[in-house]
Amino acid sequence: VQLQASGGGLVQTGGSLRLSCAAPGRAFSTYPMGWFRQAPGKEREFVAAISGDGGSSNYADSVKGRFTISRDNAKNTVTLQMNSLKPEDTAVYYCAAASYGVGAPRDLKEYNFWGKGTLVTVSS
Repeated sequence: VQLQASGGGLVQTGGSLRLSCAAPGRAFSTYPMGWFRQAPGKEREFVAAISGDGGSSNYADSVKGRFTISRDNAKNTVTLQMNSLKPEDTAVYYCAAASYGVGAPRDLKEYNFWGKGTLVTVSS
């Protein structure tokens, strides 16, 4: 079982990108979903998460006010809208699902399904 992330690319500072994550089955519509990122030479870090029903979300301080996470459970998709991008947002972005999670968890360890990642590059 693997999540499929897409939408990465090259964008200039201040630009926008929209990442999407497709989940393979209806069960995922009940799981909390999250986005994480990993820059070269750095550890994977939390970006945003959304609860199974979409009623709650959490964001890393570094992206709050610029990124928005949403989900469409009818289509089994989760989206990360990224605006006002900065060079420090450059990373491989991963979507993940927490089948045992509650709410919108920030902790990477709570996620047990992962996608392969999509590269986001923000040029200065």
